[in-house]
Amino acid sequence: MSEKEEQKVISQATIQIPQNANTITLLEALEILWDKKFILSLFLIAGAAIGFAIANWLRPQFTSDVLMQIDVKGSKAGKAMGEMGALLDAASPADAEIELIKSRMVLSYVVDVERMCFNAIPIGAVDRFTHKEGRMDLDSLYIPESVILEKWRARTVSADSFEVLTENDQVLVKGAVGEMYRANYGGDTLNIRVSRMHAEPGQMFVLIQSDELATIEALKKALNVKEKGKQTGIIEASYSHRYPDKAASILNSIAKTYLRQNVEMKSAEAAKTLEFLEKQLPGVKAKLDSAEKVLADYRFRIGSVDVTGETQAHLHKEADLEKQLLELEQQRQAATRLFKDEHPSVQTIVKQQNKLRAELTKLKKNAQKMPLTQQEVLRMKEDVAVNNEIYTTMLNNVQQLRVVRAGEVGNVRIVDFARVNKRPSKPKKANIIVCSVAASFMIGVLLVFFLRMMRNGVRSVTEIERETNTSVLARVPEAPTKFRSKSQLYVQENPDAPISESIRSILTAIDFSYVENSDHQVLMIAGLVPHVGKSFVSLNLAASYALVGKKILYIDADMRKASCRFTHVGLTDVLMGKMSFEDCVYRKTGVNGLDILESGKFKTAAFELLRGERFKKFIDEMRPKYDKIIIDTPPTSMLADAYMIAPLADVNLIVLHYGLHSMDAIKESLQNLDRYTDKPKAFILNHCEHRSGYGYGYGYGYGYGYGTYGKKSKKK
Repeated sequence: MSEKEEQKVISQATIQIPQNANTITLLEALEILWDKKFILSLFLIAGAAIGFAIANWLRPQFTSDVLMQIDVKGSKAGKAMGEMGALLDAASPADAEIELIKSRMVLSYVVDVERMCFNAIPIGAVDRFTHKEGRMDLDSLYIPESVILEKWRARTVSADSFEVLTENDQVLVKGAVGEMYRANYGGDTLNIRVSRMHAEPGQMFVLIQSDELATIEALKKALNVKEKGKQTGIIEASYSHRYPDKAASILNSIAKTYLRQNVEMKSAEAAKTLEFLEKQLPGVKAKLDSAEKVLADYRFRIGSVDVTGETQAHLHKEADLEKQLLELEQQRQAATRLFKDEHPSVQTIVKQQNKLRAELTKLKKNAQKMPLTQQEVLRMKEDVAVNNEIYTTMLNNVQQLRVVRAGEVGNVRIVDFARVNKRPSKPKKANIIVCSVAASFMIGVLLVFFLRMMRNGVRSVTEIERETNTSVLARVPEAPTKFRSKSQLYVQENPDAPISESIRSILTAIDFSYVENSDHQVLMIAGLVPHVGKSFVSLNLAASYALVGKKILYIDADMRKASCRFTHVGLTDVLMGKMSFEDCVYRKTGVNGLDILESGKFKTAAFELLRGERFKKFIDEMRPKYDKIIIDTPPTSMLADAYMIAPLADVNLIVLHYGLHSMDAIKESLQNLDRYTDKPKAFILNHCEHRSGYGYGYGYGYGYGYGTYGKKSKKK
């Protein structure tokens, strides 16, 4: 049989792989992850541990809220004051009020009242992790500016006493809770007063005197102020602190400060207006007195005590017309904001105004026909009425403004004060742990796929066969680590496993191609590079032959490694003539019919021993004694030893690592092998991942069902 025919027969015994073997579907991705389930499990456990540690390391935060109402329609006092009240009681939008609440005008007072610039932060990793940290509240703290950057600490001595330590652990102050203490240090004086303390003896605190502006900005960022709903005038402010009572106290201080400043602002506006009116009031009173005196003197001079009924009626009618004209003018201005001047509504108002002006002009002409005395009295009477109206209005406004200033009326009220909330709002431990586990799992998944992408070599059997015109006999799955050494026979200990089936598929493919006058007795198995699993495949293939009743010789021809796991002698000793074959062969393998000849302990002259006639003569001597001779050789890409052995073998098998080699490297190795021999060649793809749509490479007979092997075999 020719070489091409043998290659064709061997190729028929291989597995038919889908054309899209290099692509990954969702199911295949899940299978890849399932194959790395132990690594992903470690990531999940690590993520849960990290999340638990973070959740317990974070200090609990307690949130309180306060509810305030902004009177957007104006106060009752403002409504009672009429137009003057509208000027003083103009409502501000909710957005403006929110900015006022978060302004330095309000927060600076709160920072000062709540002593937020003075902090005693507990230290101690164990106490923090177990949430057993103590508490120390400061009413006063002054650290000299020359040493403010030093690390100042306080240590509790008892339930109500403490001591202050310098950066050099020097005790500077010993004191009790509630007392002010001063100590000279760094050319200045250190002041401290502890208002409250709850801590175990020996617990430590770091003393920090913060900058006022920085504290205000930190409070502003932590303060959450928003309007509930749209244009409701209801403002909610919330704040979180590590102590629940402190959170409620700070919020209530903010609400009270804002309310007080709002009232003071309204009172200040009323006071300024009142001051202006009180200054103008004497002048208006003087004008009224002067007009009344002129009218009285004129009456006395002409002997008249009152105007006639006709003059009185004329006066009232003229005033009524002036009032109607003023009302129509207001209506016209309101209409022109909605319509043009040509609109019928506007034209109607203009016509009414013209009619009233005509009547007023006619009335004034009639007044000119009155006697001069009545005309003069009418003019003086009008002056007195106007001045009296102005004076009376100013008096009413002054009285109302005095009421506003005395009553301190504002347009803000506190609906709900902040309450102490004993349940922490942060951290959400369950959320932190879940997020940490999810993040760790995603990192593990990315790492798995990243490592897989780093092995961007050929994975498709179809591609290898198409590009090289050489068959792939089997796909061998990834073997457990403990079975990757030469001394472990996987097919013997796990006869029903997929790996064992794939190894036997190599045997089946080779035997299926056997015909008369064709010899496949000597098999050479080489690897493209180190660590591709050629020794594992070679030894287990030899064991598979032995388990079916063949007499097998396994030769480790990788003499440069000089590995001696079973004996201390081997092939080098035989080829150098130092020992006989019978003295070097190892037969206690646990598998009947399997003999092993190791490489030996000599590393020198490996190439010369293989190149000469001694190795060829040795193989010829072994052929009659064994059914199969399997030779394990060094990698083809690094040493020429395999090329020296290839002409002596009947079939040359090259073990490839799944996803490791490029197509160019595979072709180059095959071309180099073709220079030395024309014997049949085939590939074995090792360390394969399970792929959906096909099995693990079961060679000839792939279609039949799975059975058992060895002592556990059952009748069909």
